[in-house]
Amino acid sequence: MKLMDMPQAVRPREKLIQHGAHGLKDYELLAILLRTGYQGKSVVDVAKRILSVYSLAELYSLPLEKLMKLKGVGPSRATIITAGLELARRVVANPNHYVMKSSSDIANAVGFLRHKKREHLVALYLDARYVLIDTYTVSIGTLTEGLVHPREVFGPAIKFSAVHVVIAHNHPSGDPTPSLTDISVTRKLVQAGKLLDIDLIDHVIVAKETYVSLKEEGMMGKL
Repeated sequence: MKLMDMPQAVRPREKLIQHGAHGLKDYELLAILLRTGYQGKSVVDVAKRILSVYSLAELYSLPLEKLMKLKGVGPSRATIITAGLELARRVVANPNHYVMKSSSDIANAVGFLRHKKREHLVALYLDARYVLIDTYTVSIGTLTEGLVHPREVFGPAIKFSAVHVVIAHNHPSGDPTPSLTDISVTRKLVQAGKLLDIDLIDHVIVAKETYVSLKEEGMMGKL
């Protein structure tokens, strides 16, 4: 279906105007940056196809040369996407926006996890002033000790010279109560961090409407 044939209420640009950017799916946001598709494919089709090949994290780090070669992108759209992602990176790097001093700061920073249908575990890397340096997706899928290896969490921490690390993941069920596995995984990472002299300071679990901080619950000091 061509974009112009879609009801206005479901067109990405109109949805953004009506509901705000947070209400759009990843492919809809990308479609707005792309603006148009190509013969036989709507811009929504193009955006969906790109995100079926590359995750957002992969797209974020994709060189401009490769981005330009994607069908339906080209030089002009590739520069728009790259510029948009760079602006996002600079916002993240701005200490006035991303100082992680409370569990609510962390929950806000990982708000994108609230609507994921699968569990995503992300690590947030902070400097000595608790300013966010970078975010990394550690795993996708039901959280298990086997799925989360300390090197996946602390490898980037060493690369970024992070002083503190926070982990966060979502519970698609809507209940953010920590499971025994959540606690076990956290304990394993806390112990690994101590060996590396890198503090794992919190584990925040988000659901659609709320979140739980293991630090606020008094659990981190017991691990």
